[in-house]
Amino acid sequence: MIDYQGILNNIYQEVSKETDKGEIATYIPELANVDKNAFGIHLHLISGENFSVGDSEKKFSIQSISKVLTLALAISKVGSDIWSRLDVEPSGNPFNHLSLLELEKGIPRNPLINSGAIVIADVLVSLFENPKEDFLAYVRDITGDSSINYNYKVANSEKKTGFNNYAAANLLKSFDNLNNNVEDVLDFYFHQCSLEMTCAQLTKAFYVFANKGKCLLEKTRLTKSQAKRINAIMLTCGFYDEAGEFAFEVGLPGKSGVGGGIVALLPNEFVISVWAPGLNERGNSKLGMQALEIFTSETNQSIF
Repeated sequence: MIDYQGILNNIYQEVSKETDKGEIATYIPELANVDKNAFGIHLHLISGENFSVGDSEKKFSIQSISKVLTLALAISKVGSDIWSRLDVEPSGNPFNHLSLLELEKGIPRNPLINSGAIVIADVLVSLFENPKEDFLAYVRDITGDSSINYNYKVANSEKKTGFNNYAAANLLKSFDNLNNNVEDVLDFYFHQCSLEMTCAQLTKAFYVFANKGKCLLEKTRLTKSQAKRINAIMLTCGFYDEAGEFAFEVGLPGKSGVGGGIVALLPNEFVISVWAPGLNERGNSKLGMQALEIFTSETNQSIF
């Protein structure tokens, strides 16, 4: 029997001692106000038990982690047709890089870089009359938690400073890979990234991917095949140009966000989320990466 709580406590004690906690993502002004010393972990076993330590109940902006959730909603509605508009290959580039998008004629490398997520946002804007409300309802439904909401200050902050995303969206539009108005698509995209959750809520949101497509309330939201494919994309593309390093060191499908959150999972076993706002040079939570490496080493639980 694994002593999960003891392991989380030890990770928290060890990692908290680090003097270099990384750098806060200040290019989104509202994120610059976050406490750099915040650090929380939550573990949700598929069997039902929960374990946590630190600031696991503090809300933070999940940012790019939301891309997995919009992808899941889009796939649940349109199925494999979605892959006519984007690819599933690792980019090997930072999340906001534009050169590959132009080289590959407006087809994003994968749905977890910004340009790919903007295409997914376009799909949802086409599908729903009120996409922001409908996406929020979807997240609340799969978590069973109606308290989850957008942080409108963060969304507005992103809208004012998201010039690179405007560039990506206009480039997609120029290649006829955006069907809706750029402003409408980006309004949705900025809101999805501003979604606020705690570590505990985040593990509930990703339970569906660890449980063969069934969410916490035992509703089927994805087919087993769709859940498998989303997990594969997380493993190969969930950490941008550090995806290989995460697979090598941690060995789990997962997704990071510049708000300092990371969520990872072992199918049929658990979902674990970490929040530590300081980022490494590649835009992933510095302490979060370290904590998850220790976790899989100590528990000997990974997909490899």
